[in-house]
Amino acid sequence: MSLHRKGRAALVFALVVVVVMAFRVSWNALRDIAGAIGADDTAAMLYPFVVDGLMALALIATLVLAGRDRVFALRVLAGYTIASLVLNYVHGLVPELHGRSVDWGRLADWDPANWALVLLATSLPVGSIYFGSDLVAKVLHHRPAPIPLPTANVEESTGTERKQSSSDLTVSTPAPITPNVTALPRPVAVGFLKSTIPAKATRAVEQPTATPTASPAVRRAVAAESTRPRRATGRVPEAARTPRPKRSRDELLAEARKATADWPDARLTAEGIRREVRTSPANARSLRDALRAERGLQAA
Repeated sequence: MSLHRKGRAALVFALVVVVVMAFRVSWNALRDIAGAIGADDTAAMLYPFVVDGLMALALIATLVLAGRDRVFALRVLAGYTIASLVLNYVHGLVPELHGRSVDWGRLADWDPANWALVLLATSLPVGSIYFGSDLVAKVLHHRPAPIPLPTANVEESTGTERKQSSSDLTVSTPAPITPNVTALPRPVAVGFLKSTIPAKATRAVEQPTATPTASPAVRRAVAAESTRPRRATGRVPEAARTPRPKRSRDELLAEARKATADWPDARLTAEGIRREVRTSPANARSLRDALRAERGLQAA
């Protein structure tokens, strides 16, 4: 890992050295161009920083920005690179610029070319002020793209639908299946058992009006009624009863209205009301409909 970091550091250091040497070569040509268009010694010395310095600023902005701002930074970088290349090329074609013996404001023998070169050289400092300020403002106001949420939160959001009550779900309840009930054969009493078996135990189940299916394998038998007497369970003791007294619908509505006063409309479900008020699912659905109706009237 340390070897990899040392290699990257060496690569960055070599890049900085190459850029500094290239700037020194370009600085000589741009200084002579600035002196030829009327700049004094101090301005001519600072002129290369205006052109090549904005190129470095545009390169940094290209690495930071994204989208249309990045395209703008690339255009600024390409424009100033071409302008610096043209001025360096003119410096190589005109030997008089090296000794500063050229006439003031004269960069080419052909007048239209000379006017274009003087306009280019004099407009670069103004363009550096404008484009540099714009790039710095874009970098300072740039906001990185938000990090996408992990998949665990997505599973939690999809799991909330499973916790909803049956009334909130869109899937309809399947129709009940009617069993095919047939009559059992009448039992035959033998000997003394005939007097002990009550009459209702020997009574057969009535034949239903529906026509049975053709296959006898799918027929279902109904258990005969038991003759054993049931034990009386008696009264439920007070300790086993629910401590909460039975509440009326108005009391439930008042309690639900108070509990859900600060709830948003999306949270107002029958399952949430049932857990908060501790009531049955049917009462929770009724309270949900009533509260939604009240909020609708208030909104209207």
